Amino acid sequence: MTGYFAFENLAWPAVAALPRQVPLVIPLGKGYDLSRLASLLENPAPVGLLPPIPFGWQGSSLPVSKPLFENLLDNLLGSLGEDGFTQIFPLVPPGLNLNLRNASQVLELTPQHEEMNVAIPAGSDPDRVVLIPIGHTEQHGLHLPLCTDTVIIEAIGQAVAAAVPSQALSLPVMPYGVSTHRSSFAGTLNAGGRAFEDFWLGVIDSLTAMGFKMIYLISGHGGNCSFLTTVVKYAGERHPDMFCATAWLYLSGPQGIRALEAHRRSARGGMGHACELETSLMLHLRPDLVHLQDAVDEINFITTPSYYMDWVEGGALTANPPWEDDSQTGAYGAGSLATVENGTIWLEAAVAEKAAHVAEIIEQHQRRLARRQDRKLFGNGKLTDFEK
Repeated sequence: MTGYFAFENLAWPAVAALPRQVPLVIPLGKGYDLSRLASLLENPAPVGLLPPIPFGWQGSSLPVSKPLFENLLDNLLGSLGEDGFTQIFPLVPPGLNLNLRNASQVLELTPQHEEMNVAIPAGSDPDRVVLIPIGHTEQHGLHLPLCTDTVIIEAIGQAVAAAVPSQALSLPVMPYGVSTHRSSFAGTLNAGGRAFEDFWLGVIDSLTAMGFKMIYLISGHGGNCSFLTTVVKYAGERHPDMFCATAWLYLSGPQGIRALEAHRRSARGGMGHACELETSLMLHLRPDLVHLQDAVDEINFITTPSYYMDWVEGGALTANPPWEDDSQTGAYGAGSLATVENGTIWLEAAVAEKAAHVAEIIEQHQRRLARRQDRKLFGNGKLTDFEK
């Protein structure tokens, strides 16, 4: 009888120990009959289910062009192949005819519950800011699961939308991003930088076609951030009537940094990856997935005045040296110092920070529209703000 396990709930050593012939499945959306999936796979035991991709394919409620989606999905499948897995399957609705080089076979099933796959409910107010939470599936040391970034940013996005429902709505979390250190530790996927950028530009194109004018890309994974900055720059050029923004992770502005400094137990270097902060947040959100007894503190990052590691990366230099130069277990920081109490405090601070950003995005968009209107009036003999 086929048994399923959640791939993203594993820590990387458990992924490294998996037999390489175990079937791994990436679903497009939710709601599939797992007994029918077992039949398609000829009833193996076990089967690893990876987190579903919530939108993007043609026929989903938020599609991008077929080549953009294929490139993203194919890179994710290829990551598993690079880790040595030999049975890699996308699970898709019928009729997509996807061209995928890295799939062992494309499995087709009709989801039983299509309503589970609606990214934006019909009739959603286009005057709200669209929050797009983007996590990742990657190693987080010996004590945290692969889904750490996804769990945290999903919680932040949902809490912000609940806190300011008249100002923001949140898309379903995307559980895949970019890891340029993919091969260092097992279980880390990589959507590929260019494919990732093109995919999110396609999503922004779809949202603007629906009438949305304010978009906030929020990331739980540091490896996404530079690519999202590029997305924002291209989006601003492509859609000058909208306001699209991003930020470095969360708790990175003045108020967020103060919240970290007021409660952290580690010195500089204790917050980076699978660290005091992420572990505290996971103790608050998913304590069942945290194995604190296995945490190894790694704070021996090669530090110079212009390049060092902490939550808000310091120094004037930007670089990307091999991950294993600074970590033997995949962690940067002091995960053993995490507490559930600090996780609760820091989540509230992160939500407050993002809610304040939503208000700023609305203000920016409104004031820019007003300025453009003033300039149009100037052409009719009216004075602009600059001349009053």
